[in-house]
Amino acid sequence: MMQDLPSDALSVETPARYRMSNSSAFWLLSIALGLLLFASAAPSPMYPVYQQMWHYSSLVSTGVYAANAIALLVTLLFAGSLSDHIGRRPVLLAAVLVELLGTLAFAEAQSVAWLFTARIVQGIATGLATGAISATLIDLQPAESRLGALMTNVAAGGGLAVGAISSGLLVSYAPAPTRLVYWLLAAAFIIIVIGVLVIPETVAPDGHALESLKPKVSVPQPVRAAFLTLLPSICATWALGGLYLALGGALMHVQFHQTSALAGGLVVVALQGTSAITAVLARDWTIDQALQRGPVLLIAGVALALVGAATHSVWLFFAASIVAGIGFGPSFSGALRMLTGLSPAAARAEVVTAIYVVSYLALSIPAVLAGLSVSRFGLAATTYVYGAIVIVLETVAMLGSLRHRTPHTALAGALCPAPCPGTVAPMPRVVSAHP
Repeated sequence: MMQDLPSDALSVETPARYRMSNSSAFWLLSIALGLLLFASAAPSPMYPVYQQMWHYSSLVSTGVYAANAIALLVTLLFAGSLSDHIGRRPVLLAAVLVELLGTLAFAEAQSVAWLFTARIVQGIATGLATGAISATLIDLQPAESRLGALMTNVAAGGGLAVGAISSGLLVSYAPAPTRLVYWLLAAAFIIIVIGVLVIPETVAPDGHALESLKPKVSVPQPVRAAFLTLLPSICATWALGGLYLALGGALMHVQFHQTSALAGGLVVVALQGTSAITAVLARDWTIDQALQRGPVLLIAGVALALVGAATHSVWLFFAASIVAGIGFGPSFSGALRMLTGLSPAAARAEVVTAIYVVSYLALSIPAVLAGLSVSRFGLAATTYVYGAIVIVLETVAMLGSLRHRTPHTALAGALCPAPCPGTVAPMPRVVSAHP
């Protein structure tokens, strides 16, 4: 029999003297999640450098980027709930070790094939770790606390932003520009591996691991109308993030004549860093406020960014990216909170999994299409069309969601107050009562 247990009864199978405290484990895993996203963003400022070294096209660059997202998506589909059935610690340990291999592959990359391999390995690691870490943070958070959900959002957005800017700085000013950041990350992941070995285990094996590996994506009937209405917004936010991560460095180089890798990192920071900060500042917004303010700010930011690109004003583009970042978080979190709040408790994990499937597809496929478009129509034209599509999708979702806000947002808010735990992991918190 599986059931929730209070946070002070979470440890299973590990003698107290050999394990880390719940509080220390919580912050260790928050750092681990941030490092995983740091590693995911680290290659973004390097793509122009790799292109010069190995003479490949923008399409190949977006393909390398998309390989990570697709590998992450597939892993999440098959193994996203594995830690519910074999325990958190084995999955986390495997994920960090796989990430370490991917990091070392990047450090020693000799060709484009190495980049594809490293990104795929990274995607597998992040797919394994994302759900397990998110669930463990909620397992370990203080009773009645929202800290687990908040730190998941902050660590993810902050990791992307810090990874991009740190990589850009090291590429621009440090020796071994395509290797140093990865060797530093490798050292950090070795420390995380040691830490994972002594974190408390919060789940006992239940014998259903093989059953959990069967992928399932579905949306229950009570949520379907709202899901379809908000689908364009989910696609728009993640597709925008994909554009910045895949082509942000190239855009800085071609459209604004910024040759430093640091510029490619800063443009990711402008979007993702601001999104992470907004996650903290707007944590108490209602669903209505998130769905009203977020899309408006995102649309305004993207529109201004297109003006900046057209006028070659790098400062306007950065300012606009910050505005878009402020809207990015609430747009997505508002949609998540509404959909998970409307979901029956037993189906909430299924809904979140469906949302993340759409999200990672939006993160990868449009970026690849953009790479195809760049090779034929040029980067500027591709950026204008891409940005316009994001604006249209967000506008359609914003207008369509008006009919779901009342009374649906009140119901969703009552069932799943901010930040809803179901929004941060495609799995429920489950702990065996019989270790």
